[in-house]
This record gives sequence, C-alpha cells and structure tokens, in this order.
Amino acid sequence: MSRLFFVLLQLLLTLAALGATAWGAGLLIFRLPGAIGIVGAIGFGLAGLAGTIGIWSGAPRLPLAFAVLFIGLLGWWAGLKPSHERNWIPELAHLPQMSVAENRLTVTNLRHFTWRTESDYDQRWETRSYDLSRIQGADLFLSYWSGEAIAHLLISFTFADNEPLTISIEIRREEGEEWSALAGFFRNYEMAYVAADERDLIGLRTQARGEDTRLFRLSAKPQQARDLLLAYAADVNRLAQEPRWYNTLTTNCTTVVYHLVGQVAPGWRFSLPLDPRVLLSGYLPGYLRDIGAVRQDMPLDELVKLSHIGEKARSLKPDSPEFSRVIREGVPTGNF
Repeated sequence: MSRLFFVLLQLLLTLAALGATAWGAGLLIFRLPGAIGIVGAIGFGLAGLAGTIGIWSGAPRLPLAFAVLFIGLLGWWAGLKPSHERNWIPELAHLPQMSVAENRLTVTNLRHFTWRTESDYDQRWETRSYDLSRIQGADLFLSYWSGEAIAHLLISFTFADNEPLTISIEIRREEGEEWSALAGFFRNYEMAYVAADERDLIGLRTQARGEDTRLFRLSAKPQQARDLLLAYAADVNRLAQEPRWYNTLTTNCTTVVYHLVGQVAPGWRFSLPLDPRVLLSGYLPGYLRDIGAVRQDMPLDELVKLSHIGEKARSLKPDSPEFSRVIREGVPTGNF
C-alpha cells in the first residue's frame, strides 16, 4: 500500500510540475519581449524537466529548486498591475462612465464612430442621456469570426424614445498590440467597456469586419432590463476607477456578463446554471433557450436561422438612422 501511495504521489507531483512548466513558459513567452521570452521559456522548460526527473530519480534537490523558481515566477506575475495609462488604440482611448439621477442614465464617453473599414473611420465621443422609465428590454448579439465555438457577446438595451444603448466588453489594446487568445491568460491585456450605439459596435462587426453576427431578443421585462443595465453601470464605473486585467477564460465578454446577470437574476423567471456553453460562447443560443432567456416555442435551428443580421446590416450605409430597426426585421421577439 505504501508503495502504491508513493507512486500516486509521484504522479500527482509530476502533473503539477508539468502544469507549472507549461504555465510558466507561456508567461515568459507572452510577457517578455521577443527572443528574451523564448530563451526564458526554454530555460524554464528545462528546469521543469529537471524537476520532473528528480521526482522519479530520488533527487529531491531538483524538484525543490524548480519549486523555488516557480514561486519566484508567481511572485513576479502577482506583481503585474493593470493600468489606465497606456498608449491605447483610438477606439479604446476612453472608458465610459455612467451616472443616474432622477431616473435618467447619463453616459459619458459614449463611442459613436462611423466605420467604413477597420482603419478608416470617423471618431466621435459623446454624452447621452436615457430615460430609464422608457426602457423596453434587452437584446443579445453574438458575433462569430472563427468557427461556431467562440463568439463575441454584446448586450443592447432598447428604449421607447431613444436609440438602443449597446455595451461590449473588450480587450483594451495598445498601439501596435495584436490580440492573442493565449496571451490573454497571462495578464497581457487590460479589460475595457465600450458603450455605443448599434451603428458603431454592431456596424463595426457586420460592415467593417464582415463577421457573422446574430441577434437574439431576450425574454426580459422592462424592469429586468433596467436592473441589468444598472448592474452594468455600477461595474462600468468600478472599472473606470480601478483597472482590471482581461483573462481569456475567467474575465471575458461572456463570463463578466454571466456574473452581472447573476446579480439580478434572482427576481427573473430563469436561473443561471453553470454550463460549459458559458465558456464556449458560440453555443450560447442553446443555453439561453434551455433556461428560458429566449423563445422556446420554436426549434433552436429556426431561431438561429432567423437571428442572422449580417446581410441586413451590410445593405445599409454605415451612418444609416434606420440601422437598429432594419436589423431587427424578422428576428423573433422574446417570450414576454
């Protein structure tokens, strides 16, 4: 029995060492510049290999030395701090803030760009006010750019007397910085909120980028939509005051919204079970239908088929005042 226990312990330590080696090598590659990161990752990988060999060869100094090295790397990682003071790309230069007074929501730094291409656009930052008593509901957009498993999620709040207010959670890229899903695991990007109208955020993805964008009308009553918008507003303001790291797995466009909805969902008609589709956001339509957040009286395939809005959006001019109305034509409303 003691021999079996010792072998199992060795296996567990080996898995831990291999996991630490992979994580540490990734951190060095994505956080150190160019060849320095590659050389550092190779060196750390060799140290991890030596530590693993030591686990099985009875040389405790090797795994102990690797553990000390890994703890030092963890200390460096923990000391990395997000910042609002970087050379941001123009479309993420300003973070929105939201205030509520006398049942009106005022959004400052609302982005209202007109996109012709990703690199050709007119810049405008505005302050807009919304009457919370006139909120009608909330809609969800999923924009696909690489297969069906992953999509970018945006929430849009509709009003009886105003254009929809759309909110997106993004990585806040610096000038010259490229997006990498792997780099997003290693405190490489800050998180940003973007508040805009649909001609900006949805137009960017449908018209300028040509992404496969789909619209789902949520089964949220006006009060529920209002509650969610106020939860967004509180977090938007928290982020404006204190920068936050974006994380590909835990702090992204889907998981943050999941937690915000979770704050207000107790009074809603559906609960929010944890589900792999929360991480594999491209499959969210099935999850939303299962929990009653979208229409349940039609097959999922039909609901998804009717959700495609890309062609309708691309038939319009980038600054068309009819944008929000046209993209909703033929899209099923929620259950309420």
